[in-house]
Amino acid sequence: MPTVWRRVIQLAERRLPALTRLREREPLPIELTRRRVYILPTAFGVGFAALLLVMLTGALNYANNAALLLTCLLGAGSAASMLVAFRTLDGLTLRGIRAGNAVAGEPIELTLEFSARRKHESVRVDLAGIHAACAVHGTSELRVHLPTTRRGWLALPRLRVWSTWPWGLFRAWSWLHPAQSVLVWPRAEAAGPSPHQPDASQAQLVARPGEELAALRDYRPGDALRHIAWKASAHHLDLMVKEFDHPQPRETWRLDWDALRTLDRESRIARLARWVGEAEAQGHRYSLRLPNDDIAVGSGAAHYARCMSALAVLP
Repeated sequence: MPTVWRRVIQLAERRLPALTRLREREPLPIELTRRRVYILPTAFGVGFAALLLVMLTGALNYANNAALLLTCLLGAGSAASMLVAFRTLDGLTLRGIRAGNAVAGEPIELTLEFSARRKHESVRVDLAGIHAACAVHGTSELRVHLPTTRRGWLALPRLRVWSTWPWGLFRAWSWLHPAQSVLVWPRAEAAGPSPHQPDASQAQLVARPGEELAALRDYRPGDALRHIAWKASAHHLDLMVKEFDHPQPRETWRLDWDALRTLDRESRIARLARWVGEAEAQGHRYSLRLPNDDIAVGSGAAHYARCMSALAVLP
């Protein structure tokens, strides 16, 4: 029996690629060809067809050539609209998907990049209950927000591309299942203790030389020649010397996974995520030590993203 069923599946994959392909994830780019586009009349289209049938019956019964001509023109226009609806999706290509950053429980922004050789009007996308629309001419981007529930890699669900352009009489659609996942950061705990710093933490203070010009002052013996403001001194009787701001030293936070042995795994991740966010918000330099990664001291958006991503992929 399993052998017979396997043969049936193989036969279906050869004969019905447009249907069976929907169950498999596809690498980007994904192009919609004529074998992947389905089309059916909408409820409005069915009602319009019934109206044309009534008009045709009346025109034939009363031998009204004008009504018969109008019915034929409307029928020809309806048939043409079916072709236009089909061509709205035919040749459309999903070239790439970019993801933003989001913590678990918040929607993550996805940027879908479509391209086409000709202009495609009123292309609509349904993704996990989210609806969006755009017109594709050359290369166009469409932003949607995908809901998230937990941290880690989130596989993208199937998305439906459809259109009822131009008159809403027919609905053309196709399914795409990109083989791509997005990374969702862990949600930080709402509140808790600050990270414990050793007694020698004052030795970790990092002093930085001044870089921003603060003011000009009179020259004093012993001042470095490179600090003399020659242009400003030309307008004064005495030499003027540049003074620079010296920012306050920044404390270094050492965030260690092993320091939270009393907490379970998810609680550790949530607390470390909060500490990383607090360190970044307060302008501290910080390092992060995890079981499978040791991130050196740093700060800034790139360092924050690296730390949060490392927490997100923990098993």
